[in-house]
Amino acid sequence: MGAYVLRRVLLMIPTLFGIMAISFAVIQFAPGGPVEQVIAKLTGQGGGDPLSGGGGGDGLGGEDNLGSAEGSTRYRGAQGLDPEFIAKLEKQFGFDKPPLERFGMMLWNYARFDFGDSYFRDISVVDLILEKMPVSISIGLWITLISYLISIPLGIRKAVKDGSTFDIWTSAIVIVGYAIPGFLFAIMLMVFFAGGSFFDWFPLRGLTSDNFDQLSLWGKIVDYFWHLALPLTAMVLSAFATTTLLTKNSFLDEIRKQYVVTARAKGLTERQVLYGHVFRNAMLIIIAGFPGAFISAFFTGSLLIENIFSLDGLGLLGFRSIIDRDYPVVFANLYIFSLIGLFVSLISDMMYTWIDPRIDFERRDV
Repeated sequence: MGAYVLRRVLLMIPTLFGIMAISFAVIQFAPGGPVEQVIAKLTGQGGGDPLSGGGGGDGLGGEDNLGSAEGSTRYRGAQGLDPEFIAKLEKQFGFDKPPLERFGMMLWNYARFDFGDSYFRDISVVDLILEKMPVSISIGLWITLISYLISIPLGIRKAVKDGSTFDIWTSAIVIVGYAIPGFLFAIMLMVFFAGGSFFDWFPLRGLTSDNFDQLSLWGKIVDYFWHLALPLTAMVLSAFATTTLLTKNSFLDEIRKQYVVTARAKGLTERQVLYGHVFRNAMLIIIAGFPGAFISAFFTGSLLIENIFSLDGLGLLGFRSIIDRDYPVVFANLYIFSLIGLFVSLISDMMYTWIDPRIDFERRDV
């Protein structure tokens, strides 16, 4: 197992390099970079405020930098701006260097976990990510835990009762739940239970109340889950449906195999057959899907829910950073979560061997 783990760790290097290289190359062709964002702000063409919250650097801006220099530039909307001012902007954002040099510097810094500062916020990228992480951790961990704790027992029960009234009705509920988009269900929950047209039972914004620090320990726990109730309900629907049906189908495939018939012929009870033989084989596919489910819930899957319920987490941070062309934040998020995904995938493979010791990855080609 040690040799397999070492090979996987070494393979992470070219994988991570490929992810960053492709993303960096795509960014080079994307219009509206950080220089254009500043130009649009200065000329009144931008709708956002990319310079809010600081920005560091040279503190560029102001009418003194607006010139009447003739000649065109390669930046859209830069006509009439002093070329020296444009050059200062390029230097501030690091665009005065060739792309390959910038890419090499980024990889060197990221290898040392030095992610620099945000372009448009007066804060380091690491501090910014740590600031948003509690929200995403709360959503990701709880959604994964709840969906697995409900879906696995329900999926097993549906497999055992395949074709029964219980199986038919639960399948109908699961399929309907899967068909409803999470963001639409979130809006429905807001309308009904968050001060919309009916009840005002749950808060609409944030992860905690304003008086959270003054509450007792039990009061903090209640307040925390009170704020998470609607977002988790909205997100658990699709995850719950997918994992339930996957568990059921996996168990059905195993129950119909010959070794189950042999185990029953030996006089084992249904519970012994189900949990002593079928369980570890059927659960392999569920474990294989865990890394993707966890990463999705932890980051990308919570984007719309974070936006609807005003939860300022990593999903919303990544989206806003792409819109604002805040490249240090964009690439740091990509690097960190790609690295987490690769390691979680390795942990998932190691869990294979824990559930079924017959699996030996060292005998297989990577």
